[in-house]
Amino acid sequence: MKKQQNILIIGAGLCGSLLALRLGQRGFNVNLYEMRPDLRKVDISAGRSINLALSDRGLKAMRLAGVENQVKKLCIPMNGRLLHDMEGKTVLAPYSGREHEFINSISRGDLNALLLDEAEKHQNVNIHFNKKCKSVDFENTTALFEDYETKENFVEDADVIIATDGAGSALRKSYFLGKKFLFSFSQDWLTHGYKELSILPAENGGYQTYKNALHIWGRDSFMLIALPNLDGSFTVTLFISFDEGEYNFGNLTTPEKVLEFFEKYFKDALALMPNLVDDFFTNPTSPLGTVKCSPWHYKGNTLLMGDAAHAIVPFYGQGMNASFEDVVVFDKALDEGEPNSEAGWEAIFKAYEKSRKMDTDAIADLAIDNFHEMKGHVNNAIFREKRNLEMAFEKNFPDDYSSKYSLVTFNEDIGYREAMLRGRAQDKAILNMLADKELDSNADLKTNLEKVNRATEEILEDDRVAKNFKH
Repeated sequence: MKKQQNILIIGAGLCGSLLALRLGQRGFNVNLYEMRPDLRKVDISAGRSINLALSDRGLKAMRLAGVENQVKKLCIPMNGRLLHDMEGKTVLAPYSGREHEFINSISRGDLNALLLDEAEKHQNVNIHFNKKCKSVDFENTTALFEDYETKENFVEDADVIIATDGAGSALRKSYFLGKKFLFSFSQDWLTHGYKELSILPAENGGYQTYKNALHIWGRDSFMLIALPNLDGSFTVTLFISFDEGEYNFGNLTTPEKVLEFFEKYFKDALALMPNLVDDFFTNPTSPLGTVKCSPWHYKGNTLLMGDAAHAIVPFYGQGMNASFEDVVVFDKALDEGEPNSEAGWEAIFKAYEKSRKMDTDAIADLAIDNFHEMKGHVNNAIFREKRNLEMAFEKNFPDDYSSKYSLVTFNEDIGYREAMLRGRAQDKAILNMLADKELDSNADLKTNLEKVNRATEEILEDDRVAKNFKH
């Protein structure tokens, strides 16, 4: 007789709610614990990124869970970056030369609520709110919680505990403090932080600026971005250093200074933001960091997933997509493993981490690269020339070329690491050839593509040889 496995999931954010839904669909008994109140009943979004970019990897996970069509109703397509210069002039830089490829702005709260609703439809899934996990005994597979309403502590046990409790994970902290096995952990902060602001809907409920794009005001050492919401508003985020440069979070401390800063660098955005000062001094300033750790699991008892295992900075729009993709990869490991066998969960956890870790390391590194690209390079002439060439390749030879951005964002069947290696090689090939005048913008496009592909393969081969030599 097959034993019904009891799974405890800590953290009912995006990754945890999708995981609970998928494991519920597979017939496991799932208890999902969340420290915050039920976001379907109270508004708890202030200051956390209210909307996110959902792309093909995330949509693949929605498809797996059978909710893709419902999720798409919450999406606003964004076809490219709308770049704003100092004078307020704009240029649209498409994400892809293929017209069917775009990313989507989606409300974090609406998506999370939909996943919780779907998970709760399964009788074998129970969700508990206002219960904070304080620590995990990973040797005995139990977790200590505090009930925020009664103030009492209680212990839950399960066959397996999976922590999807974000960058500040209680399970990861227990691994680190437990000193029971060799656990590696790194946390790297950017010198920049972020603050959420907003552009309100127009009086008629419409949008005050172009709806179907991710707006970017890149200013070299800092930047502003804006993503559209279904209600006509935009969520605006300022990324700036905590203490470096003429303007920073450390000295933007008065309404006058904030207005002076926006007047100087984001004049066209300021014109749409009469609520700027209120937002600026009401919403928190938050840090931006990358978390890497290993191993993600202890024996067959406990597992880290999502941001708890690999938090990244938001500049590739892949944080949520990577966490959703975790569930897809884990689902495959479940298909190939056997939870009820002797090796059971330990074999599944090992296989999952082995196939996933190198990809999450890769997207973490790519996200930091993209931070520098978005605030500076997008305005650089040679970078623009490269992007224009790549758009032309994708448009005219859709099956023969994909830029690094496309490989990461629109090619959900390629791992992040493969996308990174090929994408970086292509970037290097094109930038070198443009600098050396080896690509002629007047030449036949196919000839240029053949040159780029040849140079890319040479770089990839050199990398392979160097890697083998190192080993």
